[in-house]
Amino acid sequence: MIKLSNPITYITGVTTTRAALLKQEVGIRSCVDLFHFFPNRYIDKTQFYKINQLHNSNAEVQIVGKITQIRSVKQKQGTRLVATFIDETGSLELVWFKGAKWLKDSLKVNKPYVVYGKLNAYNNSFSIPHPEMELLTDYKKKVQTAMQPMYPSTEALSKSGITNKVIRTLIQNLFIQFDGKFQESFSPTLIKEEQLISKNDAILNIHFPKSQELLAKAQYRLKFEELFFIQLQLIRKKIIRKSKLKGYQFETVGEKFNSFYKNNLPFNLTNAQKRVLKEIRKDVASGVHMNRLLQGDVGSGKTIVALLSMLLALDNGFQAALIAPTEILAAQHYKAIVELLAGININVELLTGSVKVKKRREIHQKLEDGTLHILIGTHALLEDKVIFKNLGIAIIDEQHRFGVAQRSKMWKKNALPPHVLVMTATPIPRTLAMSVYGDLDISVIDELPPGRKEVKTVHRYDSNRLAVFKFLKDEIAKGRQVYIVYPLIQESAAMDYKDLMDGYESISRDFPMPEYQISIVHGKMKPADKEYEMQRFVKGETQIMVATTVIEVGVNVPNASVMVIESSERFGLSQLHQLRGRVGRGADQSYCILLTDFKLSADAKTRLKTMVGTSDGFKIAEVDLKLRGPGNIMGTQQSGVLNLKIADIVKDTAVLTKARNLAIDLLTDDPDLSKPENKLIFNVFSENQKSSGLWSNIS
Repeated sequence: MIKLSNPITYITGVTTTRAALLKQEVGIRSCVDLFHFFPNRYIDKTQFYKINQLHNSNAEVQIVGKITQIRSVKQKQGTRLVATFIDETGSLELVWFKGAKWLKDSLKVNKPYVVYGKLNAYNNSFSIPHPEMELLTDYKKKVQTAMQPMYPSTEALSKSGITNKVIRTLIQNLFIQFDGKFQESFSPTLIKEEQLISKNDAILNIHFPKSQELLAKAQYRLKFEELFFIQLQLIRKKIIRKSKLKGYQFETVGEKFNSFYKNNLPFNLTNAQKRVLKEIRKDVASGVHMNRLLQGDVGSGKTIVALLSMLLALDNGFQAALIAPTEILAAQHYKAIVELLAGININVELLTGSVKVKKRREIHQKLEDGTLHILIGTHALLEDKVIFKNLGIAIIDEQHRFGVAQRSKMWKKNALPPHVLVMTATPIPRTLAMSVYGDLDISVIDELPPGRKEVKTVHRYDSNRLAVFKFLKDEIAKGRQVYIVYPLIQESAAMDYKDLMDGYESISRDFPMPEYQISIVHGKMKPADKEYEMQRFVKGETQIMVATTVIEVGVNVPNASVMVIESSERFGLSQLHQLRGRVGRGADQSYCILLTDFKLSADAKTRLKTMVGTSDGFKIAEVDLKLRGPGNIMGTQQSGVLNLKIADIVKDTAVLTKARNLAIDLLTDDPDLSKPENKLIFNVFSENQKSSGLWSNIS
């Protein structure tokens, strides 16, 4: 008898070549992997039709009957094979345009067949081209069901002959050879309470459902189980972190915090900022390690909250670090924080890849002797040479740009791990936050500072370009500045550069010197040149900034009031939202103009309609999640936790919420899963722990 842990070569019909291909293309290595390779759709073969019931509907139909005659018909190229197929109510034709000779020898006349295929109607008679066919006797023998599973595939699998039918046969063979029971994951009581079917019934009916109803029950059971164990893992990590992982205790709210709050705060904090600050203060005063995610739309005031959190560390004798994904963004944080701290005796430095060796050594020295209080920088902060005297808090901006391994390096800078505050301006939908960041505490700044006006967003076609340019000239005449952004499609840097340069030339013609000055910024420029062009725009020496998406994060020009996004159908929703956030930073009314071609895909139309219709980052994120799926939104570094086999966190929100609540209740009652009734859950949980290689405590 075959075991679940055996390689798939143990299954009848799996050669070493097939095994290598299945592993490479769809990650199937063992028998259990094949059982967990779930169909992504089903062809419903619950109904058998009589020939006299057929209608001209282009539908797929299933009929039982006999072949009475086979003939070859010459055509312009080669021969087609035509068979007359009858049942007791009438006749139709089965037609093959390829493989006529081989098929002619294999077809059996006057034997009952089950035939399935798409119906064609012509002159009141029906035909089925290239039908699926099976002798009725073979059909009855199989673990065959009315609902036919259709499995995910790839081009390489199809080309090598591993068709849907082959996968189905392999799974049938595995069921026959396995002939065992699947280890149950839940206790009988829980199965009864949650109205779940057994693991055995679920696995059998997901592959070969006996009915629509059993398929629905199988899908629910397997989705629930998958989401439950993810939530159990995340919530248990959170409990362990809060009960066992000690953190530095910031007991004092002292001179630096209070002085800044009273004298340097540029505006009153919003209620949302006050609420978040309270949550952070509670964390860092508790003696437990803080691991908090701070979400807030572009311009909601996350930097002020981050700075106040760093000042709490300084007041308690600790140092603070802020890490950003790009030099531009790190430099902007540095400039903003130095300005905000004017007049307060706090030493702040910037460390990026382009800092000279002499300055770098000086920074290293000050860090180690404790005279440097706040260090702001890029990945350069993660190098082993960067040693803090006593790092109390690490703030990570736009965390999705950093891999987990990189973030873990911050932990090794101290005896105790520093408190971690992770910031993102990319709003994360609730379901995704529950699934990916379920082990973090989450804070949200959900209101903009007073006086900020909503950016007016419009969609215009290329044919409206002259009117758009006239509008830009009117805005520039009022003393405002303008961004014009071109898309960056990774695969073709040459094409992007051409798009940008073509655009720059046409804009130079429409906005001639000396009346208009134009800056240009793109990824191919040297950092110093990029910085020079950026600074010209920041100082108001140029009125138009022509750029690729390098300005998506990090440029703060309150006087820029118009964002034009060229070929905006080529951008993702979150990118469009981030770009729009570059304007609307001053007191003037700001505008975002989305320029597109006339030909738009359905998804592009949805994205543009969403951008015009709302500026709520969370609503935009929900639409983005539906359009792109979780893996794409999180990026490769984050999506590991969401390699879901069957559940879909967009469509299965209700199942996710139920699974999470059950996991919370269970761990509240039995934190170590040591009660006898939780033994099965503990076994699966332990198995998952081994295989997931948890970076368990890193944001």
